[in-house]
Amino acid sequence: MKGLIFALPIVMAFLLGSVLLSPAFAQLQAGGVDKEGDWYVGEGLKHGDFFSYRMCHIDYKECAEFELDLWIKGDKQVGTESKWLAEVVVYDGNKIVVGELELGKIAPEPTGGSEELSSYRGAFKSSIAWLSAFATSDDSKGGKGPKEFSAASWGKIGNIGGEQVIPTEIESVTVPAGTWETVLMSWRTGGHDSKVWIVDGFPFPIKAATLTHVSEGTPPPEYTFMLLDYKENVQTSPFEGIVSTAEEYSALGCETDFDRDVTIKKPTNNYDYQVHVFYGPEEPVEGCEMQWLIKFISKFDDTEFLNQVQFDFLVVDENLTPQRSIAQEEGRQYLYSPSGQYILDMIVEEDPGEANYVIWIYGLSPEGIVPSTASDYIEITVPILAGQESSTEIPTEPPTTQNIPEWIKNNAGWWAEGAIDDTSFVQGIQFLIKEGIMTISS
Repeated sequence: MKGLIFALPIVMAFLLGSVLLSPAFAQLQAGGVDKEGDWYVGEGLKHGDFFSYRMCHIDYKECAEFELDLWIKGDKQVGTESKWLAEVVVYDGNKIVVGELELGKIAPEPTGGSEELSSYRGAFKSSIAWLSAFATSDDSKGGKGPKEFSAASWGKIGNIGGEQVIPTEIESVTVPAGTWETVLMSWRTGGHDSKVWIVDGFPFPIKAATLTHVSEGTPPPEYTFMLLDYKENVQTSPFEGIVSTAEEYSALGCETDFDRDVTIKKPTNNYDYQVHVFYGPEEPVEGCEMQWLIKFISKFDDTEFLNQVQFDFLVVDENLTPQRSIAQEEGRQYLYSPSGQYILDMIVEEDPGEANYVIWIYGLSPEGIVPSTASDYIEITVPILAGQESSTEIPTEPPTTQNIPEWIKNNAGWWAEGAIDDTSFVQGIQFLIKEGIMTISS
């Protein structure tokens, strides 16, 4: 008995210690692979390199995919700093964006460039260039320096728990750009693994599949990307002749700088949800751009956004028969909003007059899982204006000028001299129109 009493504090201390120390043990993840050498973001980057990625990021339209093509044009001197200058083309649904990015030399993060690329610049920095938070070309001026493949850890992520970013294994990976021997970098967050595949001597990772940190439920993607193509020694711009969509629309007379000023808030047809919609421009034009912000809200609480919304944006006829599906145009079965807020860009293809737009909600469920509830919808009628091309009439015959009466000519002269008033001059113009002598287009 005495021995048991003597041993009891030791047993209790061991049990208590194991409970108290388990979170610390969870952070001590050991990594490292059997491979010599090191790596950093931008390793081997040079003039003439061309990269094409398919990618998404949670901060841009909740991880809606787009293609980003980047060509290293050369150097650019900014003050005392020498940077890489890159030409970039983004293919985002029906939209093409053309511009430039400035990339740092210690860490090839975008630090400047065309304003039109600002959203994509942030997505690139927080995904393809994200590992530069741990591995850079040198450790001076705030750099982290190259990291060994055999290192147990490259550092900790900033999320709660500070999980380690570790080299996990050597893996052969095939992407559209080819098959590569990679080192898998991984970390755990919210109980799930995020992964990025890197290649020794290659400037950027070739693939990633990462998840956001959530306390419960299925985490949505934080970012994903895949290398579609890579070329070396491209000496002339591969983007010659590519024109941005905004420039094309501007040439057509479309409004390109507009706000989402029109707002509509209403329950769905069966009162299952509330939807708050903002769109712009206020007067959409056939053949021009239009943008929607759609907020899915609880029918019980105006401040509560719905999560994991599966929906589509449709154009319908008077019988609610779909004539157009934005999801299908983007090559998807449905549109998906993890947070309940969705930005949608589209081209107005509807004829001038009234267009019937429908937000069709299939239900709430994780991506890839069919909702078990019945669908519901709201219908929004929007007046569409004629585009520049459809509103321009080409006269079939030249206007008649030889039959203008003398008194009309005299009136014009007298009006120019101030001898008659505006009303008398206008009466002459009205006469010409009435008699068909002057033809005015719509």
